[in-house]
Amino acid sequence: MSSPRVVPPNLAALYADSAARFGDHPAFGSRQSDGSFKLTSYRDLYDSGLNLATALIELGVKAREHVGIFADNRLEWIICDCGILCAGAADVPRGTDVTDAEITYILDHADVRVVFVENLSTLAKLEGCRRELRKVERIVLMDPKAEAPKGILALAELLERGARLRQKGDRSVEERMANIQPEDLFTLIYTSGTTGTPKGVQLTHANMMSQIRNLPFELYPQDRALALLPIWHSYERVFEVIAIAHGMTTYYTSLRAIGEDLKKVKPTMMASAPRLWESLYQKMIGSLKSASPLRRGLFNLAYGAACKVKRAEAYFKGKTLDLRGRRLLEKFSLAMGHAVAWIFHILPYQILDSLVLAKIRQVVGGEFRGTISGGGALQPHVDEFFNFVGIPVLEGYGMTETSPVLAVRNWDNLVIGTVGYLFPETQVRIVDLGTGETLYPDHSRADRGRGLRGEIHVKGPQVMKGYYKNPEATAKVLHDGWMNTGDIGMMTFNDCLKILGRSKDTIVLLSGENVEPVPIEGRLVESTLIDQCMVVGQDQKYLAVLIVPSLEGFRRAGVHAANSGELTGNARVKELLDAEIRRLISVETGFKPFERLADWRLISKSFEVGDELTNTFKIKRHVVTDRYQYLIDDIYA
Repeated sequence: MSSPRVVPPNLAALYADSAARFGDHPAFGSRQSDGSFKLTSYRDLYDSGLNLATALIELGVKAREHVGIFADNRLEWIICDCGILCAGAADVPRGTDVTDAEITYILDHADVRVVFVENLSTLAKLEGCRRELRKVERIVLMDPKAEAPKGILALAELLERGARLRQKGDRSVEERMANIQPEDLFTLIYTSGTTGTPKGVQLTHANMMSQIRNLPFELYPQDRALALLPIWHSYERVFEVIAIAHGMTTYYTSLRAIGEDLKKVKPTMMASAPRLWESLYQKMIGSLKSASPLRRGLFNLAYGAACKVKRAEAYFKGKTLDLRGRRLLEKFSLAMGHAVAWIFHILPYQILDSLVLAKIRQVVGGEFRGTISGGGALQPHVDEFFNFVGIPVLEGYGMTETSPVLAVRNWDNLVIGTVGYLFPETQVRIVDLGTGETLYPDHSRADRGRGLRGEIHVKGPQVMKGYYKNPEATAKVLHDGWMNTGDIGMMTFNDCLKILGRSKDTIVLLSGENVEPVPIEGRLVESTLIDQCMVVGQDQKYLAVLIVPSLEGFRRAGVHAANSGELTGNARVKELLDAEIRRLISVETGFKPFERLADWRLISKSFEVGDELTNTFKIKRHVVTDRYQYLIDDIYA
């Protein structure tokens, strides 16, 4: 675990520091229509930020004021962020998929007077809500290719105005920057969440600087990152800020261009969500199924040898998941087994790795050092697959309210099945949901409470200031500096944190049994017949599941359908799914009898971000339940 770094006092100072240290080194790459990238240096980025900040101050933006940004990933987003922070203000970010209800609620609740919008379509959304936006005074259009309508400011004009003022000697920005305090907000992020009204998470400069200070691995100016996740979300935001702190170059890409850009940019690091790796895994496995017998055989031999070698090496390094503490005889037995497996497989692994697995690594550019996967749990088979073939996936854990990172794996503590060690300066308690008793750390026990499951409470410099104008919601999750994450987890005997599910996701059956749906859902989506699913059964006698089927998976199984509706009522589909669910969810596969799925229904629409999913791909259970209540009623009729 690395020691805390010395960092600038706030984010505005960080932009200045990086401009001074990295100068003409490229900070960001913007994808052009021909697929090439236009690079912007650290010095030019900071100069643009100073110019914008100067114009905003002249416009009347006050220190500690909240300024809206409704835009997706692009260079202008970072310029606006830099300008707002250098003006001593805080941003209120949201993506272009923002709904009318979110626009009116967020801008009013956050007291926003000035708001940046990405393009004309986002501007049209705001204009449609203009009568309800009583506090908004100025709207700034970011897109340099669009002509700003009358009454709307253009970002390019503000940048030019600020540059002229600074040429004349205006130094109001430097005064604002000098007065930024650690407890001042740098952002006010409204959670989309899975339930309830959006809450404004207040994150301070001190919160964000602690994330940079305590980063438990090294990054370098020669590192290259692809930015795919939404910049307004705290996870991508912190990754890009960390990239700025280390002089990395970040290239903006999209889901449509990710395959091409992986080969073009050859990234060394990136932030990602589990869905990306699950999708890539499915494509790789799908292509293998249609490959020649020779190619399939070589891959199976190579991957089989990699599994044996990697598992043996992890065991001898103390990096094999340990949930209960192993006795001496068990340790000796495992050591002997792994030693024999390593001896027999190391030579074929080394040969086949260069012949077979090295080609798989080229899919991500060939120079990949690793990805930090967050925003949801990696499925175990996907986690193992990429780490074993030599594409390190370092799973992390956190939430918007904690800036967001609380724990993360790195190359030295890559315990598959966990989210790694806690960040330095971070404390954790595992609390019994029923009694409120602290299960970990319990110093009266020899194992200190390792292996005991309960609710995760955390304390550290990354924990939010509170929810804006919402003391009741703040009081529900913050007590004496301890944040109730609402997640269920445990500390392993490797001293890593393992996430087991959500306390708020917990389904309570009529029998009184508490069920965590996430592990069941995670196992089900291992099936080639199931794209997405959600377990239901609150206050019922048994569990059931809503399934988004994989048309491609059924086609391979001999059932052809143009849409999901054609699968409903098909006897062969019922036979296949019944068998698949029994195979995956059973006592033999580690599930309890009451976790058995007694029924299922197909749904035709995939879960999508902004609708059934949050921006971190978590299911909005209340949305899915409301939308498909008729199917749930039919199951339990």
